[in-house]
Amino acid sequence: MVSTDEDGRTAQDASPADTAETADTTPRAGSPAADAAAPGARMPRWLPRAMVLALALVAAFQLGSWAFHQLTGLLINILIAFFLALAIEPAVSWMASRGMRRGFATFLVFLGLAIATAGFITLLGSMLAGQIIKIVEDFPDYLDSVINWVNHTFHTEVKRVDVQEGLLHSDWLRKYAQNSAAGALDVSGQVLGGLFQLLTITLFAFYFAADGPRLRRTLCSVLPPARQAEVLRAWEIAVDKTGGYLYSRGVMALISGIAHYILLEALGVPYAPVLGVWVGLVSQFIPTIGTYLAGALPMLIAFTVNPLYAVWVLVFVVIYQQFENYMLQPKLTSKSVDIHPAVAFGSVIAGTALLGAVGALIAIPAVATLQAFLSAYVKRYDVTDDPRVHGHRRRSAGGPGLRTRARRLTQRLIWQRPAEGSGDTPS
Repeated sequence: MVSTDEDGRTAQDASPADTAETADTTPRAGSPAADAAAPGARMPRWLPRAMVLALALVAAFQLGSWAFHQLTGLLINILIAFFLALAIEPAVSWMASRGMRRGFATFLVFLGLAIATAGFITLLGSMLAGQIIKIVEDFPDYLDSVINWVNHTFHTEVKRVDVQEGLLHSDWLRKYAQNSAAGALDVSGQVLGGLFQLLTITLFAFYFAADGPRLRRTLCSVLPPARQAEVLRAWEIAVDKTGGYLYSRGVMALISGIAHYILLEALGVPYAPVLGVWVGLVSQFIPTIGTYLAGALPMLIAFTVNPLYAVWVLVFVVIYQQFENYMLQPKLTSKSVDIHPAVAFGSVIAGTALLGAVGALIAIPAVATLQAFLSAYVKRYDVTDDPRVHGHRRRSAGGPGLRTRARRLTQRLIWQRPAEGSGDTPS
């Protein structure tokens, strides 16, 4: 087939350089560009493997998140057990250094804690049961006194029989009884769960305290010598800070117990020494709700003596709590665990937000341990002798002070007023 004249002229006019450029831009057969441009091109070999790897990473992340969510309770129990083991470490080490086996020393410490706790709970339980019986027996007298006060104050004629019948036939009492019966099983389950959690914490704490040296040797065996020294130093700091934190809590419990004992003894409330010990221990070692639990029992006992005494106990508990939060606790905490009061307060808030009551309890010793451990790696320098370091402002170099500038401005205004009024400029 013969080409037209126009095609022939075009082919003849094409230069050798244009021909070479056209050949360079044309994809070669077998190249990636040619494969991509071909209609039936295959996908790259790395793409399926990349997709499988991405899906595997997503599946591993989801599985890890699910496992962490399921094991959160166990991890929190282990964390509590670890700090409990750090708290009893000085006592266990002291007995072990005198020839006693470490496991037996740990058993003795836990046995002493269990006996003290059981005795205290038994004493409080018997006291509380006696007071509840007394409240139930004296309830008609309390009700008569309230009715007489209402009738005398508001000029009414309310009778105790009418009040009792109204309470017995009220809807809220019936609903309360139904909800209490339905929730009895839930309360039993929570009690059993709490006992199991306490047993888990005690078991892990016993192992951490009894096998503390073996645990440290196991950790150090997988680390180089330099890292081993850092791990041992961090462990020692954690023991010291946890002990200091418990010491500060013990001091605050003692002060709180004495203060509340004096108040209850002055009001004539029975069982004042036991109630003082209750307030001191519960308010200091049960975070978040400890203060309310500690103050509820003395108020209940005081109410059996005189309802007005319960109000006085409530006012005293609120005032003392503010004094403890803003004056006593920051000073004792800063001295015992060597952290700033603002840092201690912020760590408690952060711990509560992260782990709830457990975080509030272990936040201060954890932050103190971290701060003491990191302080060895922070390089410090001598502070320059500048007035601003001591809280004073520094004058500008070479410039007049504020008092001098104010005096000059005043003189300038005084000299300008006569000049404006007379039209003359002072020499």
